[in-house]
Amino acid sequence: MKRGVSHLNVFRKTLRLYPSLHKTSCIPHSFKKQHQPSFTNKNIDIHTKTTHQTPPLKCTPHKRTIQPFVLTQSHLATLNNTTLTQHKRFISTSQQNVNTNPNPLNQPNVETPHTISFIDKYCSPWMIPYLRLIRIDRPIGTWLLFWPGCWSIAIAAQAGGLPNLALLATFGIGSIVMRGAGCTINDMADSEFDKKVERTRTRPLASGLITHKQAIRFLAIQLSIGLCILLSLNVPSILLGASSLFFVVTYPFMKRITWYPQAFLGLTFNWGALLGYTAVTGDFNLPVVLPLYVAGFCWTMVYDTIYAHMDKKDDIFLGVRSTALKFGQYNKPILSLFAIGTISFLALSGFNAHQTLPFYLSLVVESAHLFWQVFTVNLENGSDSMKKFVSNKVFGAIVFFGIVLSTLFKLKNSKSNNSDSSSNSSYI
Repeated sequence: MKRGVSHLNVFRKTLRLYPSLHKTSCIPHSFKKQHQPSFTNKNIDIHTKTTHQTPPLKCTPHKRTIQPFVLTQSHLATLNNTTLTQHKRFISTSQQNVNTNPNPLNQPNVETPHTISFIDKYCSPWMIPYLRLIRIDRPIGTWLLFWPGCWSIAIAAQAGGLPNLALLATFGIGSIVMRGAGCTINDMADSEFDKKVERTRTRPLASGLITHKQAIRFLAIQLSIGLCILLSLNVPSILLGASSLFFVVTYPFMKRITWYPQAFLGLTFNWGALLGYTAVTGDFNLPVVLPLYVAGFCWTMVYDTIYAHMDKKDDIFLGVRSTALKFGQYNKPILSLFAIGTISFLALSGFNAHQTLPFYLSLVVESAHLFWQVFTVNLENGSDSMKKFVSNKVFGAIVFFGIVLSTLFKLKNSKSNNSDSSSNSSYI
């Protein structure tokens, strides 16, 4: 108790000698308020009985300023020596500080671009930005580009036979390459927009991990590979495939000049429906191929409009156009019409190709799947919109296997018809 009193006396004497301490933050506010002296800054010397001015004691708290972490070329050069965990912390920290204009509408980040995928586990660090640029870890776009070509190859197969497996493999590689080229062109055109959107601002071009010059060189490599794949097909297919390059290049700019960029995506993504049949047969069967192409177009209008709803708030802020904004409150009725168009034109193409019962049974399942998407999707919920969008790879697979089973069933029908005709002839 006496020790506590002695410490209190020391504090009191200190305050008397240095009253300027009351103006600093070194003494607790509660103590200063309790022991506030009643005299001025002038103190009396005990021995000389004179007054003198006490020099003020400077006691200012240390102010520590934290500089923002800025992404530079020297940091990029050290990526090869960093671990996977350090690499992800580096990207997330840099983007939080470099981007000064976060999403103004707080849209949830549906894409979750930094989830660990196979490219983070098995690829070198210098490859990761390029693989993310072509969305190799998000294959849904590749599936949506691949399926219309598969439909066309399957519907061109001979009765009782399977589709050409070599052509399917060729179209699969081509879908990966050309979808990557489309993503590169799209990100180059939208890099400034992507910086301001929560879902896309960590993409390699928007975040600065890849420069535009590097992206152009990478695009040239992709287009060269795509040209080699195209040259492996027959001459009509080469001419038809080369004509699709116009849509590939112009699509990323359509959102600036029209309310219907999804329509241009439909024209681009379903070009394989025209190309596959020609690659198998060498000719262009218009009654079969054209309805198949229109069916794919209507299908694209459904899934890409659902996809556009995830970005519609940012699109309003940035002045970007889409069918999600154009259709407004009539989104679901219009999408229902496109779903009906998809099934109708698929049925017309199958009818002209003399498809059998499995094909028409698959149309029932496809109809249920499409209308499940349209009527159950919550267009205000980005996660639910993404779920419905991704489910379209299942729709494409249902159409494909329905055509394959129907083509195999053609042989049984032909055999039964032949047996019936032979029995009738023997009876006569």
